[in-house]
Amino acid sequence: MDTAQKDQPSAGAQRFSDAVRDRLHANDFAETLRVGILEQNLRARMLGMAATPVRLDRWELRAAIDQGAMGAVFRAFDPLLRCEVAIKLLICPDGADLRERRARMESEAQAMAQLRHANVLRVQNFVPASVDEEGAEVPSFLVMEFVEGTTLLEWQREAPGEWRGIVGKYAQVAAGLAHIHANKLVHRDIKPANILIHGGGQKPVESINVEDVKVTDFGLGKAGEITTQSIMQSGSLLSEEGKSISGTLAYMSPEQRDGDSSLDGRSDLYSVGIVLFEMMCGERPSGGDMPSHIRDGLPSWVDRVYSRLYTRRDRRFANAAEVLQEIESTSVPPHVAVAKAYAAPPPVATRADANVPPIPTRCPKCEARIGRDDNFCIMCGEQVVRHPRRCTNCHGYPAADDRFCIFCGTPLPEAGRV
Repeated sequence: MDTAQKDQPSAGAQRFSDAVRDRLHANDFAETLRVGILEQNLRARMLGMAATPVRLDRWELRAAIDQGAMGAVFRAFDPLLRCEVAIKLLICPDGADLRERRARMESEAQAMAQLRHANVLRVQNFVPASVDEEGAEVPSFLVMEFVEGTTLLEWQREAPGEWRGIVGKYAQVAAGLAHIHANKLVHRDIKPANILIHGGGQKPVESINVEDVKVTDFGLGKAGEITTQSIMQSGSLLSEEGKSISGTLAYMSPEQRDGDSSLDGRSDLYSVGIVLFEMMCGERPSGGDMPSHIRDGLPSWVDRVYSRLYTRRDRRFANAAEVLQEIESTSVPPHVAVAKAYAAPPPVATRADANVPPIPTRCPKCEARIGRDDNFCIMCGEQVVRHPRRCTNCHGYPAADDRFCIFCGTPLPEAGRV
């Protein structure tokens, strides 16, 4: 073999070299844009003149917003549509496959394009990787609706509210997720950081409108598929069997952590349960605690909904639409609750009521906290009322204020203890 032939890299080495170069270029491109925006804004402030826009295709970049495991996000202006947008530019950390990430972002764009809902962030465009006029490669990027505000994670820290106000925000998350599930998609990365609040901490909870809550940052895939990367602020993990996992570990369902290839919408519901607990209590769940164990004054339906989310897959709600229906049918609107607070004084106990022992606030067996509508201790199963209310059809145990059985739908007699 002559010297010239020895100096030629192998085909495999050449492909590896090209992949490394492309990955570094994708990351450098995002950094170049960030530096360019800073330079233009600084020059404009120092000279007192308008900044020369940094352009990405037709869009004018105005500020760098955030960067996660797969994308750098910029605030931008679309001169054609005359509106602000958010642009997510593909980046590629060390160890990642750039071609796989390009395909993943394209799949996300195609999936999100199917979704049309007030509580789901809207995609406006997808631009695949290209070469500019100077021969430099421009990474793939997504153009999305821009939300002026903050994430649910930050909003919880800035403006923690009374539970009735929180319920409305949670219902909007469930509504957006129900639309995703209706389109045979699984989000795979539900968490407070992936839920946007228009207006953020500047808005009091009661002023946040129906369309102000947006589900975003998908690790999307069709039900039953396994995906390899989530889109933002989340990395790719491997299970012990070597299967790729998409999502954020603290909010993952057990089957998602195991790399189960048959994920469906119920996996999202497990994450939704963690978000519900965190919204109500200010911390993630631990052990067998129910929300009412951590925060006093919560209605019994919160524990009831939570117990059908943060549980084994076969015991969860079938989809987010069922969660939304349960919230809407059992939660009390704030104005109704306030009106009741200033209504007539409580009725005088009847003779029958006078003979009924008071409902305990603690389980006599394990001393766990007992909710107003609990017939049994949720920790040890001990019966805590003398005569639990039961459905005559399925023999389930409804709450005291339920008019219909939540298990089979049978009309219930008026609540009363005998």
